[in-house]
Amino acid sequence: MTAPRSSALLIGVGNPFRSDDGVGGVVIRRLRGQNLPGFTIVEETGDGAELLEAWQGASAVILVDAVQSGVAPGTIHRLDATTEKLPKWFSHCSTHAFGVAEAIELARTLGELPPSLVVYGIEGLDFSAGTLLSPEVAASVPGVVSSILAEIRGLAGLKSARIA
Repeated sequence: MTAPRSSALLIGVGNPFRSDDGVGGVVIRRLRGQNLPGFTIVEETGDGAELLEAWQGASAVILVDAVQSGVAPGTIHRLDATTEKLPKWFSHCSTHAFGVAEAIELARTLGELPPSLVVYGIEGLDFSAGTLLSPEVAASVPGVVSSILAEIRGLAGLKSARIA
């Protein structure tokens, strides 16, 4: 699915059958219930090629994924991928050799990053088979949803300012 040129995307990444790896989908499903005009909401597995295709032509992307950097489970990381590289640990728990971090760096190299690309990584604890989030990760979901809604309000404000 290629995004229309003026659209914005919310992408939840992960495997819902690998416990905390499914947190990106959980966050995105919570956002589906919000009134978010101009945003398309999608869930992806984390395959880099699929991500490159999904955000092609998008004006803004907010991506949510589980990460494993060694800090406390449930910690929320926010990275502006248009101004900084994702840390090497970002794709540590990916089941793909070409995952989120690699897709972002390839898009950067090719000059095809969306104008706005914000990545929320939620520190996971349990990546074993299962469909439930660990309590620490589940407790972080409302905070991530609130942060993303604030991010969206900020993007809407930028659009309004450009039109005025």
